Amino acid sequence: MVAVVPARDPILVGSVAFQAPLLGRSLIQLVTSFGGFLATCAMMYACLAVSLWVELLSVVAAGFLVRVFIIQHDCGHGSFFRSRRANDVIGMLCSLITLTPYAFWRRQHARHHGSWNNLDRRAASGLDIYSSCLTVAEYRAMDRWRRAIIRLANHPIVANLLLPPMVFIILYRTPFDAAKNWRSERYAVYLTNLALVAFFGGLGLMLGYSHVLAVQLPVMICASIVGAWLFSVQHRFEHALWTPEKSWDFRTASLRGASYLRLPRILQWFTGNIGYHHVHHINPRIPNYRLEECHRANAELQSAPQLTLGDAIRALQYTLWDGELGRLVSFRAAVARYRSAARLQFSKD
Repeated sequence: MVAVVPARDPILVGSVAFQAPLLGRSLIQLVTSFGGFLATCAMMYACLAVSLWVELLSVVAAGFLVRVFIIQHDCGHGSFFRSRRANDVIGMLCSLITLTPYAFWRRQHARHHGSWNNLDRRAASGLDIYSSCLTVAEYRAMDRWRRAIIRLANHPIVANLLLPPMVFIILYRTPFDAAKNWRSERYAVYLTNLALVAFFGGLGLMLGYSHVLAVQLPVMICASIVGAWLFSVQHRFEHALWTPEKSWDFRTASLRGASYLRLPRILQWFTGNIGYHHVHHINPRIPNYRLEECHRANAELQSAPQLTLGDAIRALQYTLWDGELGRLVSFRAAVARYRSAARLQFSKD
């Protein structure tokens, strides 16, 4: 399901002028992203026998890999090229580098765009711990052991350092979250796996499997961590708005349920402008390289919640929606508030 968009909403009408892909800019982004990634990896392979310090280049390669994923993301929305076939071909090519099956992820992501920050439609997002949340009431209703598991899974180290590589390297090798009628998407996962076996198998035969592992694994780990962090803070920051179905609406969910992440210019480049996430939800057909233009052209878009890099790092602790406070809170804050309320009630009794 895709969110219902008001056809005559002025903010949407104003965004239409920016949704046409510009072939020259798309091609330049392809060259810089794929070219930068391949050149950095080639340098790592060439220097690997000389010094292990070359592994520091994995951070740079990971930055280019995140940028490749943003291209795959745009292709999934049909926004990178005018041609659907061109979008699909490039999207599938990206999947050989991102390890993310294109058709399967595209349909998964479409569910997100039909349910973001909607408390009554969180189940539609499937097994998603990065753009979903629990309510404080739901957390309190759990037994002690389930609360412990939930806290462990959402601990910043587990959720943002340990799990992301497992998701991209292991979990995406299976149609783990596919509905029964997703037949073509299931096949796409297995076809992607076969292509990856052929690609990395051939690379290993030429360069040595230990070298391929030494280069590609740290790059994938770094990129997956950054990608999961970006996806998380775009919808789970302290003052992000979450509402039940009856009060959910497209405009408010875009402007108050998605963040405007103001990154340093170099990080904005590597992350493909995805910090303008509120603009992306207003109109997913806008290519990533035009999101900033659209943001600057519309004063209302500039009213979206702004996060600095520091804010985004601190936002990792916010995982529970407190309906009474009207904001997200940390597990620690929720427990402390509950205990304070219990002591107050005890003193009254």
